[in-house]
Amino acid sequence: MSQASESDRIERSVVINASRERVWRALSDPQEFGTWFGVNLTGQTFIPGRTTRGPITYKGYEHLTWEVTIERVEPPNLLSFRWHPYAIDPKVDYSKEEPTLVTFTLKDAPGHATMLTVVESGFDKVPPSRRLHAFRMNSSGWSAQMENIVRHVAS
Repeated sequence: MSQASESDRIERSVVINASRERVWRALSDPQEFGTWFGVNLTGQTFIPGRTTRGPITYKGYEHLTWEVTIERVEPPNLLSFRWHPYAIDPKVDYSKEEPTLVTFTLKDAPGHATMLTVVESGFDKVPPSRRLHAFRMNSSGWSAQMENIVRHVAS
């Protein structure tokens, strides 16, 4: 089995001063997820094997649709989905590409807090022409999204 390269995965962790149940709700309730993530998921569900989609609400990206296939939902520990990273060109058909895997895991942290970790893996299978740019954009994107969920849960 080959070892994944340094550029195959992005990992970010943050300790959130909230119960695991509260952080889980922010992750697993589609409407709440959409609030901090920047996508309108009204009427959507997170069910393994199903596609979830909605219009992006993040400024400058409103013309795009967010689309993921839910992989696993294991309350209150793990939520994962597959998507096409930084798939922002409406003229490109990304469906031929192998999607990356995004996995959120929750663990108890000291002081009734929760450690949230997100890992996005599979960048080595993104076409070379866009791999580095997608990796860089999602790397900074995940840093921002971790700040967003911390703010959301605290509000």
